[in-house]
Amino acid sequence: MRICRTEYKTIARYTEQLRPTRQCMKMLKEKFPNHSQSTLLSIFSLEYQKRMKRTISKHHAPDVIEAYYQRYLTEAKKRPSSPVLLEMANEVDLSPALLARLVVERFVQEQEGTAFSKQVLNNMLREPSLIPDLPLANHVAQCTINDCCYGPLVDCIKHAIGQEHEVLLRDKLSEKNLSFLDENQLRAKGYDKTPDIILEVPIAVEGHMVHWIESKASFGDDHSHRTYLNEQFWSYWNRFGPGLVIYWYGFISELDCQRDRGILLKDCFPSDIVTLCPRTSQS
Repeated sequence: MRICRTEYKTIARYTEQLRPTRQCMKMLKEKFPNHSQSTLLSIFSLEYQKRMKRTISKHHAPDVIEAYYQRYLTEAKKRPSSPVLLEMANEVDLSPALLARLVVERFVQEQEGTAFSKQVLNNMLREPSLIPDLPLANHVAQCTINDCCYGPLVDCIKHAIGQEHEVLLRDKLSEKNLSFLDENQLRAKGYDKTPDIILEVPIAVEGHMVHWIESKASFGDDHSHRTYLNEQFWSYWNRFGPGLVIYWYGFISELDCQRDRGILLKDCFPSDIVTLCPRTSQS
């Protein structure tokens, strides 16, 4: 789905009042019913991550972490059956998973001293049952389950969705009988930085030549697209020629402005593919 920049800004402004909960995602869908749940979730995630990056430093101040920890202990003792950590996160406008990490880190410091392993902390966040405090383990699990932007569960889901769309892309290419090399095959040949697909025979899409395809299971906003251009797409263009980027959950329509320079944007697999046969020498 293509969204003009003005409409994107309208959605982004609305997300400023939301927290990363399922209820908030329901509110977002009700406010913008013409957009898919997946597109709205991707936009919300992008905007929420920007918000966290702007404000995360204040939450990491030692006195603030200590205040959060002591408040958690007090609230958990007074209201053992309430989701106190999740409520705190929403109140202070911090990702539930990120607040859970701060509190668990402070808990582990208290239990094991300052020289604890980061791996121990990460394992506890991935598997809260490893936390040797049952109420804290339950509160951390609540934060992980209810956070739609951060945490180990979200990381696994994002990875799975990315893999799913790469498989979808390969299936679509195979249906069209297009010969290609995927990322794993390219790495086996010694390439270190590659797009998801290199076409062994180039194609034309909407009159533009395409040598490679990159799959992005996300929405393409100004910030992420600019980052991808600088870190990935232009290097692919320099090495392999013009290519196609598929933002499966849509993108800001004004970003599709590099076609003449060799980077085409789509929000789905193209239907109007023309195979460009390689030239053969004539006798």
